[in-house]
Amino acid sequence: MQEANPAARRSPLRRATTSSAAASHRSAPLARARAADGPASMVIRRRTATTAPAPAAMSAHARTGMAVLWFLAVAAASVAAAPRRLLVDTDMDTDDLLALLYILKHSRSEFDVKAITINANEWSDAGHAVNHLYDILYMMGRDDVAVGVGGDGGISGAGDVRPDVGGYLPLIDQGMSTAGGCRYRQAIPPGRGGRLDVDTNSGVRRGFLPQGPRGYRPLRQPTAQRVMADTLSAGPTTVILLGAHTNLALLLMTHPHLRRNVERAYVSGGAVRVPGNLFTASATNPAAEFNIFGDPFAAYQVLHSGVPVTLIPLDATNTIPVTEEFYAEFRRRQSTYEAQYCFQSLDEVLARHMRRTAGGGHANTGYYMWDSFAAGVALSSMRHGETGGVNEFAELEYMNITVVTSNEPYGARDGSNPFFDGRATPKFGLQEGGVHSGHVQTGIRDAFCLVPGGNRSRRCEDGYTKELSGPEAVRVYVATRAKPNADKNSSLNREFFKSFLEVLNLPKNAGRFNISTQFPHYREILYKPDFRNVSRGKPVIFDIDMSPGDFVSLIYLLKEPREVIDLKAVLVSGNGWANIASIDIVYDVLHMMGRDDVLVGLGNTTSLGNPTLGCKNSYAIPHGSGGFIDSDTLYGLARSLPRSPRRYMSENLDHPERQQPHAYDVWQSIRKQLGPGEKIAVLTSGPLTNLANISLSDIDASSVIESLCRRRTHQR
Repeated sequence: MQEANPAARRSPLRRATTSSAAASHRSAPLARARAADGPASMVIRRRTATTAPAPAAMSAHARTGMAVLWFLAVAAASVAAAPRRLLVDTDMDTDDLLALLYILKHSRSEFDVKAITINANEWSDAGHAVNHLYDILYMMGRDDVAVGVGGDGGISGAGDVRPDVGGYLPLIDQGMSTAGGCRYRQAIPPGRGGRLDVDTNSGVRRGFLPQGPRGYRPLRQPTAQRVMADTLSAGPTTVILLGAHTNLALLLMTHPHLRRNVERAYVSGGAVRVPGNLFTASATNPAAEFNIFGDPFAAYQVLHSGVPVTLIPLDATNTIPVTEEFYAEFRRRQSTYEAQYCFQSLDEVLARHMRRTAGGGHANTGYYMWDSFAAGVALSSMRHGETGGVNEFAELEYMNITVVTSNEPYGARDGSNPFFDGRATPKFGLQEGGVHSGHVQTGIRDAFCLVPGGNRSRRCEDGYTKELSGPEAVRVYVATRAKPNADKNSSLNREFFKSFLEVLNLPKNAGRFNISTQFPHYREILYKPDFRNVSRGKPVIFDIDMSPGDFVSLIYLLKEPREVIDLKAVLVSGNGWANIASIDIVYDVLHMMGRDDVLVGLGNTTSLGNPTLGCKNSYAIPHGSGGFIDSDTLYGLARSLPRSPRRYMSENLDHPERQQPHAYDVWQSIRKQLGPGEKIAVLTSGPLTNLANISLSDIDASSVIESLCRRRTHQR
């Protein structure tokens, strides 16, 4: 495969031509075709219509004119051959993985992915997501793609946006720190069925993907803002948004001059003429879709920025559910590593969320081709004409829409809106009494949004992509329906299904290896020491929140002789200094130390007595440097550990024996192993949530706990 000349891609002529095309909303392919049919064909016509003078007789003026025409012809040909530069912003959910691999499979001579940035305030946590992405790119031989995540910048109270804001928080709650609440994100479960399963890809990631040289490194990881700015500064670029819009909104706010280099933004998200999909918050907000709800004000900024936007909302994706026939065909067609990874990822989601049918397939409920379909619509639009051409996969039409960021009555300050409340001057220069000045949903149980009697008129609409007729609306190209398969004899009922399977299974641009073929001699072997002839010391359970200090303590305990300390189990909680998916680091440390016999129990993700959706206690912990991103990666050292055969596995009805045991299950198992009169010593260096749950569930637990040793907390 040959790429277009890099110098030609950077040529001033291409930048001018593409910017003009974007400004006039012309199709880039059509603009390139017109450029190619312009000066180049003029040269040919002039040469055939007249007799060229002999070189000796040609005047200096004529020679200069011919040189100019020749240059224009070469430049036009270069423009026609230049690939579309792509920047993808993703939250790394399962449907994003399918979209990313579908995009990466296309020829770089047509679509050249220059950078991928991670949206870190929705479905995944930054430390886990960035290493997941690095491994996918390594498998696909695309270590040239820049990766950006996070940053430690902030926004002052006066509205000054500092460099490298990490995007960990929605714009309305972003202060000078990376610590903060989860106003919108609390709609996403932090544990099973939510971020835990996304961060680990339900256990598929560590059992399949190879591991390359790139990985998160503290203070050296390129930030999302830096990668976006560098990519757009290099030339006109098409942006594909597969998550919340925080990163792009920040970029447009801090680098308004780069707006002209955004050829078009393709947005996966929104719900215009159909209900939203907030399954955890439908009682208070039935209108919003997750990607827009993740940061409504950011989505508003992108939509109203002047950048041309194509929206692929639920209106269209609701018409392309995963069907039994598609699942069966996908199961049969897995000839590349990327196809295998996509299928295994999708299979875990379906096994978790859908009911198995009698025929062994999956019911058509609950899961759709959200982001992958959006990616297909985007690439087809770029190929065939972004506003006038025929899209292979979707029907599109223009609509006048906006994004709702607050609820009426506007101007009523009730403590819910940091842009206005307690301020003499609204933040960012927003208009007093304007569309941003109303009540802003504070959470999924906001009493303002949940009115007794089911009065739908008072439910909140934050994040609603609302169709309007007036000055507040923006004209947007919107996908409305997935096109049926033109082949009536095919079992696949949508045209995109056919393309998706064909592209993933192409031998061209295929993945190089998985973990097994990267290391042919690698075997998943459990190392369990033989202690039959060794006297056992005090039985110990270690309860941790997986902060870096906890791993130092764990290694210390494992180094002690078995005759002194008999470590039986490690219990982990996800309401402290690390996200719960960091349980895999515990497995790797135990494997490194040859102690795969030690049980590991999964504990709570929220504090005792609080809802399972929320962040009441962890809001004080930074998401950036020194906080979650460093704990979840063990300051970048976790990738140096050997990969354990044991790992977190999500709940799977087909294989219940593989799923991750709960902390209480592990407690019960250890208790059954105790000899007559034997008691347990419990060491804890995190929240006491797991122990409280054990004592509440096992009223006789205290009778077998000999001692409880807690790391002393800091006291003033």
